[in-house]
Amino acid sequence: MTKRILFVDDEENILNGLKRMLRSKNKEWDMSFVPGGQDALEISKEVCFDAVVTDLRMPGIDGLQVVKALRKQQPEIIRIILSGHSDEEMIMKLTGVAHQFLAKPCDGQILINVLNRTFELREFLNNKRLQSLVAGVKSLPSIPRVYQEIMSQLELPSSSLQDVGKIISQDPAMTAKILQLVNSAFFGLGGHISDTGEAATRLGLDVIKALVLSVGIFSQFDEKKVKDKAFSIDKLWRHSLKVAALAKRIALAEKVEKKVVDECFLAGLLHEIGVLILQYNYSDEYSECRSLSISQDIPLYQAEQEILGTTHAAVGAYLLGLWSLSDTVVEAVAFHHNPKFLQYTNLTVQASVYVADVVEQNGYIDSMKPTAEGDEVTLQEDSELEEKFNSWKSLGSEEDQA
Repeated sequence: MTKRILFVDDEENILNGLKRMLRSKNKEWDMSFVPGGQDALEISKEVCFDAVVTDLRMPGIDGLQVVKALRKQQPEIIRIILSGHSDEEMIMKLTGVAHQFLAKPCDGQILINVLNRTFELREFLNNKRLQSLVAGVKSLPSIPRVYQEIMSQLELPSSSLQDVGKIISQDPAMTAKILQLVNSAFFGLGGHISDTGEAATRLGLDVIKALVLSVGIFSQFDEKKVKDKAFSIDKLWRHSLKVAALAKRIALAEKVEKKVVDECFLAGLLHEIGVLILQYNYSDEYSECRSLSISQDIPLYQAEQEILGTTHAAVGAYLLGLWSLSDTVVEAVAFHHNPKFLQYTNLTVQASVYVADVVEQNGYIDSMKPTAEGDEVTLQEDSELEEKFNSWKSLGSEEDQA
């Protein structure tokens, strides 16, 4: 299906440059190029766009106003900001309304890759209502205890970035938002940062304080919004932390590079983000999913597919993709119930998270055969693979005995 994309910039040379760079996509994308914010708002009244790519600093209606308006008009639209500036105050305002930030001038292939990746993730989610929901997510609710802990830490005169990073790493919601910001092009760091301690150090204490105390990007979990009284955010996050810790131990046992170790921990920490989004926004329907899962004795994600037409894994992956986390982490979250790695004996982030999740939930692995149709693979066909998975499984058993 042809994608409609709106490009906004008050400089004619920039728009012409974008047209030249993106000429190869003319058959796939229906692209509109407009010379300012007012034109963008006018055309958006007539045309529904899949994505908007806008300059930040423009006379009259600027990029911030454009994305804010389009978020209200077309909630599912993908919102990307281009900017050659790194105004800290403006960045704070943008973190709640823009999905991604790219440096200006932007390489054409980078822009194409970002848009292609996001469109693919949206199609993977395959639910227009949930696409709108996820695209509109400004922040994720954090564990009240952790939220209060970081608030108290930031008020201390002796507050340190190391201490702040350690607290953030206990909370998947805070972690996801901090990493969205630190990996944006505004900071020009290059590569993907997956460690919250490093992220806090790069951002600096003032930026962290602004996020937590001023902008309200972090928010406390409101139990009143969830009608399913059996749901516990503390239980959900404890599970996520345990999966993250075991995925990291698996990575360390395999002696992989630090980047992969960090991504294993991060993907484990974030793998259930989709549950929180669905539970917090579709409490009634999600209660139905849980009831169906229990009554028919099927995994929760299969019940989600029947009732919602998608799964918490797809919802979480789409949000993290919108927020520009690494492909490796996004894929591990997307497929943590439907592994695509069973033909490999070397460690992948997907493998570590899948194994850690199964071990943490069940305490053991009777069979590493995935339940999703079309992925039927048994370890009996590959003794080397079975031995490898058993060694990873034992790392979880060792922790239980400790």
